[in-house]
Amino acid sequence: MPQHLHNVIPVYNEGANFPALWAEMRAHVPPDFTAWVVFDFDEDNTLPAVKRLAEEGETRLRLVKNRMGAGVVGAIRTGFAEAQRGPVLVMMADLSDDLAGVEEMLRLYSRGYQVVVGSRYMRGGRIEGGPLLKQFLSRMAGLTLHWFRGFPTHDATNAFKIYDAEMVRTLALESRQGFELNLEITVKAFLAGFRIAETPCRWRDRTAGKSRFRLWKWLPHYLRWYGYAFRPRRKTPFPSAPAGG
Repeated sequence: MPQHLHNVIPVYNEGANFPALWAEMRAHVPPDFTAWVVFDFDEDNTLPAVKRLAEEGETRLRLVKNRMGAGVVGAIRTGFAEAQRGPVLVMMADLSDDLAGVEEMLRLYSRGYQVVVGSRYMRGGRIEGGPLLKQFLSRMAGLTLHWFRGFPTHDATNAFKIYDAEMVRTLALESRQGFELNLEITVKAFLAGFRIAETPCRWRDRTAGKSRFRLWKWLPHYLRWYGYAFRPRRKTPFPSAPAGG
């Protein structure tokens, strides 16, 4: 049965990118979805672009003000709160994520996987552009968790994932800084026995706007969740993801 997809899109002055993002979503994302565009401040230049699309008759867009602390963690968690059940896709507004893989991600979700990872580091995945140090660290984190801890993904740090909404609510999320939230969720889902799958994806560096990624500020928090991943696992895995959406 097709799932109603919730897209959580944290934004920070992505007005130059949003029309192109929306065109890609219309081209590649199955049409039964709601897009939760989460912003921090009323002057964000993404808002006029979203409002123009709404005025043109687009009914799948929802503007939501971040109510869980300024920054990407609060924005993503605000989006999670809006999605009550079914698959939730976290995606960036900077056109870095290749949305051509969303249909396959949804197929895996429908097979009972509660976390579906768009993987840059498995066979068929790739990165185009971006800081080399950031690439190296994320690649090493993903591959070593796969090789030495048995993670069923090569790319635990990537933000481009589908999560089961009800699963997320069972996890006591602690991240307060940045994109390490995505590693925390994946680590805690793995330790709790939830099912994780991956599919290849392409990541490309942004061409417009300014990145909010703060490597040196967030690195200690990534290291915390990397170490946390080596705690004992739950012995009895959870059942497959609930049907519906």
